[in-house]
Amino acid sequence: MTLTPTRQALLDFLRQHIAAHGCPPSQLQIAAALGLKQNRSARLHLEALAREGYVELVPGQARGIRLRQPKPVPTLQVPLLGRVAAGRPIGSDAEVRREVALDASLFRLKPDYLLEVVGESMLLDGILPGDLIGVHRTPEARHGQTVVARLEGEFTVKRFERGNGRIRLLPRNPAYAPIEVDPRATDFAIEGLFAGLVRPG
Repeated sequence: MTLTPTRQALLDFLRQHIAAHGCPPSQLQIAAALGLKQNRSARLHLEALAREGYVELVPGQARGIRLRQPKPVPTLQVPLLGRVAAGRPIGSDAEVRREVALDASLFRLKPDYLLEVVGESMLLDGILPGDLIGVHRTPEARHGQTVVARLEGEFTVKRFERGNGRIRLLPRNPAYAPIEVDPRATDFAIEGLFAGLVRPG
């Protein structure tokens, strides 16, 4: 879990003070060290660190602050396979480029693999060129979900829409036109659902 700059500074100060003096600082010392105007502000930041698992606050004890090891962030090892178009469909290289360790909380569904986005057709959904999108492998999708689809052997990420026996793959950028698909006459398949993304750098 990423801490705010103030809470990270507080945690660093607690560690340094305990290492140097063998005991926690007072709330007055915390407020002075962090430039806070009120001791109450120091208390609120301490309570936030306690909720996030970094410290334990001991009731009724002066300087009752104990450092704790935060729970490890669950991580996933996800293969990066290749590229996917956020624009016109492009071929996707199925060879694993590398394994990427990722924070599991970044994804709404468990990703089976990652693809690097090329193109700008999904800008309004916050999917940008260079993003690594997680794909949850499944052949099924509901109306309105964002999918990675295979169309005539090439891959694209789009919003999925079904109606009147036809399928539309909708961009989220008015500069791009929808892709109309007749599944009876076209080599088409859903490869998976958009599970979340990572923005390198």
